[in-house]
Amino acid sequence: MAAGVVFIPWYATGFRGDGLEAVLAEIAPVAMRYGATDYAVYRSQDDRYKFLQTASFASKTDFERYWYGDEFSRFRAGHTGWYQIPVLYYFNDLVTAGSLQPEPATE
Repeated sequence: MAAGVVFIPWYATGFRGDGLEAVLAEIAPVAMRYGATDYAVYRSQDDRYKFLQTASFASKTDFERYWYGDEFSRFRAGHTGWYQIPVLYYFNDLVTAGSLQPEPATE
């Protein structure tokens, strides 16, 4: 299990919700190159401008390499007008988690 999970709340500026969704879907998987064990991007059903990006890392240092790395630095610079600033991420310890795994289909 990863040592921590980062939460990055994003809020799109006017009429940029769909565009921000598309570019977050591109930048989120890059976390795997920096040691993330998983990633996700959620879009609120109640407020279509609100997003939450998550990723699990073995260390906060691995996350910081992703956040301050070339790809994410270019992403933030290239899309600054697409989201509200500041973006304040928070790194959390994972206490417990669970999920259901679907059973394989049988014929």
